[in-house]
Amino acid sequence: MNKTILFAFFFIQNIISAQFSERSLASEKWEFKNSKEHNWLPAKIPGTVHLDLLDNKLIPDPFKDGNEKKVQWIENENWDYQTNFKISSKELENQNIDLVFNGLDTFSEIYLNGKFLVKTDNMFRKWNIAVKQYLKAGDNILQIKFKSAVNEGKKLAEKVPFTMPESPRSFVRKAQYQFGWDWGPRLVTAGIWKDVQLNFWNNAKIENVKVEQKNLTKQKADLRIQTEIFAVKEGKYKVLINNQSQDFSLKKGKNKIEIPFAIENPNLWQPNGWGEANLYTLKISLQQDSKVLSDQEERIGLRTIELVQQKDGKGKSFYFKVNGKPLYIKGSNWIPGDSFSPRITKEKYQKLIKDSKEANMNMLRIWGGGIYEDDEFYKTCDENGILVWQDFMFAGSFYPSDEAFLNNVKEEVKDQLDRLQNHPSIALWCGNNEIDEAIVNWGYQKQFKYSKEDSLQVWKDYKKVFHELIPNTLKDNLTADKNIYWPSSPSIGWGHKESLTEGDSHYWGVWWGEQPFDIYNEKVGRFMSEYGFQGMSSLETTKAMFSGKADLNLQNSTIKAHEKHVRGWEIINEYMKRDYTIPADFVQYNYVSQLLQARGMQTAIEAHRRAKPYNMGTLYWQLNDCWPVVSWSSIDYLGNWKALHYEVKRSFENLLISIAETDKSYDVYIINDLLNDFKVDSGAELIDFNGKKLWSMKAAVDLKAGSSEKQFEIKKSDLAKFDLSKAVLKVYSKNNSVQHEKLFFFAKPKDLKLSKPTLIIKKISPAEIEISTDILAKDVYLIGDTHFSDNFFDLLPGTSKIISLSKPLEKIELLSLWDTLQ
Repeated sequence: MNKTILFAFFFIQNIISAQFSERSLASEKWEFKNSKEHNWLPAKIPGTVHLDLLDNKLIPDPFKDGNEKKVQWIENENWDYQTNFKISSKELENQNIDLVFNGLDTFSEIYLNGKFLVKTDNMFRKWNIAVKQYLKAGDNILQIKFKSAVNEGKKLAEKVPFTMPESPRSFVRKAQYQFGWDWGPRLVTAGIWKDVQLNFWNNAKIENVKVEQKNLTKQKADLRIQTEIFAVKEGKYKVLINNQSQDFSLKKGKNKIEIPFAIENPNLWQPNGWGEANLYTLKISLQQDSKVLSDQEERIGLRTIELVQQKDGKGKSFYFKVNGKPLYIKGSNWIPGDSFSPRITKEKYQKLIKDSKEANMNMLRIWGGGIYEDDEFYKTCDENGILVWQDFMFAGSFYPSDEAFLNNVKEEVKDQLDRLQNHPSIALWCGNNEIDEAIVNWGYQKQFKYSKEDSLQVWKDYKKVFHELIPNTLKDNLTADKNIYWPSSPSIGWGHKESLTEGDSHYWGVWWGEQPFDIYNEKVGRFMSEYGFQGMSSLETTKAMFSGKADLNLQNSTIKAHEKHVRGWEIINEYMKRDYTIPADFVQYNYVSQLLQARGMQTAIEAHRRAKPYNMGTLYWQLNDCWPVVSWSSIDYLGNWKALHYEVKRSFENLLISIAETDKSYDVYIINDLLNDFKVDSGAELIDFNGKKLWSMKAAVDLKAGSSEKQFEIKKSDLAKFDLSKAVLKVYSKNNSVQHEKLFFFAKPKDLKLSKPTLIIKKISPAEIEISTDILAKDVYLIGDTHFSDNFFDLLPGTSKIISLSKPLEKIELLSLWDTLQ
């Protein structure tokens, strides 16, 4: 053999043997059992005990019928998992072998070959255990013994001298929504919910990479790459960043090094609606004697972001400045996409985030009662220009602050910061959801008969966690450019005047307070981070609630079981009768419930956007669902767009026409969220439902970048001679070939004098149709097993609309509002 080839062969072998490597154990043969039993059954990793019981046909599907309650015994049991795996002699030659659990839910003991390794007590932590000394060539057995989180939580609760609300969930560091919410079932899981792997490494390894953006101009981005390296022995090492190398002498143990790195003529990461979400790849490699020991890849975006809070004449501002310019935030609140989070696929993450982008959103808020989402979530947000408001996982209760709890939370926060901080999508770290408000507003102290000392202790606990521990941990573990912290959302509870003049606001006067939708026009805060209204899921998802043939009846026990708000149906009906005729037919009721939800949220969003720059953000509750349910979501569990999501897409357009009614006029606002000024030809036409033009006007308008201004008004006296219950106001703006329109109806839907439209569907291609009407068709609803590019829309007399389909359909059914008035 040629000597050069022989040398190259040994050189490559040497690099391979030295390289850090991972081996997932998820593909091994796993088993599980109730700890009281002896029979082992097959299991899947990552997973949960519920999914394993379901796969083994030992429980009914918890999402079907009334099965949720039939499976709640699972939360009180202890569960054991195990697998046998082989280790080769070659693998044992590595200097170091770590067993890494990326997620264990929640209280467990880990054993390897009968040797106890560690106890775990936090679903959100990463557990890294050095195990080389316990491994052997050939067969090895790994066992994880899970204890009931409910029972362990009760033991912890007994240590506190007063009753905590929602006990014992607040004592348990696991996903809080699993204990049940007013949109989700109580399914308290256990299991290996993320990947488990063996890491093999030699001499040294990269433990963490932090990318700090020191300065950003059009000409250059100055970065500092902060790298934590653990070395088994001291020596000379080389670190390469995109093949730019630098030598270091590392001491034994943990080392922190900092390397400057520049990107010339950088392309900025822009939020959705402002441009491309440009990303750069950084490849960091640790080498010694030309051998690659460890490497890591980071995808970064170059952008600046600030949270601006400045006192003004009306209170204090609250807005995000991105790349030096104020950004009006449009988006929603995200909950986990499944009650069994290992079941959320990459494809589901991608679809939900792309659906958000298509609806013109630029931010999602990760709500604090769920989970720190999978890497795929943040990666997809990075790629699509969606900013992330990241709550830490605390929600709507009181939390302890004993030393063990604080240490546990500190490690949880550190693990998540290490994992997530380099994502350009992350805009804000928020301490919790609604805990400040819960302490001040919800009356738990009176309900549970707290003493003055108990109440003071609650505040001490709160401040220790959210005003000391978390912000201090952020300061110690984040680079300075990424440390934007907000202790609690909302900062002040609704009902207090200050909740609308500073900070972020959760306004629930609509729904919880049963105030009319019009109240949204008055209750506008600086940044609206929660508000919402319920609507039913699509017919497809409603049918998925049943294990057999669906009995679509509002009195059906399955339908009732999938409305988790105790007064949900009562509240929906109360609001529905205010604005609509309540249909007796189930399909029509389902349709009108969605229209009602969309109508309420349109009112809120437009009120918020008209108030810009006083208001600089609107995040409705909520984007998605964790099971088939009647809820506040705009996209149901199976991924179908409800009427709300179609309306959100319209209401979040960068250029929006909005009409506000006053005592004497209809005021026309045009909101421009774009970065440039331009002129438009605008105007209005009053059209009756048969297509006759009754009145018109024109106006030339100058639109300023980032503005929301009243452009003109229409006096009510000008329209007084017309019957407005059978007329619609069309307001338009034209710029070159682009036209935006807004239809404004003067009466509530139930009071409109509608006639039956003749709707005709013409097939253009297998995936495209044209729908036309002779007279006004209000709220046209296309029904079929496909995604329609638009739905729940109005058609003016004598007009048509082209609709694309995600897949061809032989038959499409139609409804319009006229059908519900009969």
